[in-house]
Amino acid sequence: MKLLLVTVVEEFQEDILKLFKEAGIERYSGSDIHGYKELLSEKLIANWFLTEKDAIESAMFFSFTEDENTDKVFELIKAFNNQIETNNPVKAIVVPVEKWI
Repeated sequence: MKLLLVTVVEEFQEDILKLFKEAGIERYSGSDIHGYKELLSEKLIANWFLTEKDAIESAMFFSFTEDENTDKVFELIKAFNNQIETNNPVKAIVVPVEKWI
């Protein structure tokens, strides 16, 4: 059993859910999140406080799944990232799960 975590900008959410289905990941959870990038020093001086406009609308999906599903979704995400032109590629990590109930 593995824990798969995927972050994606809002415009690619539906694409990632299709990749989950193709990889055999049928059960997952998701949450809307705000992504932030490090501000350049000039922008930081001009804007002391981060505001909602500085955030990138994103989502995080996670699933407890089997090794073969994580391997397949990683292949699909790599292919997806290679065909898009963006500064915000899909990010994914896998964490081993030692115990579960």
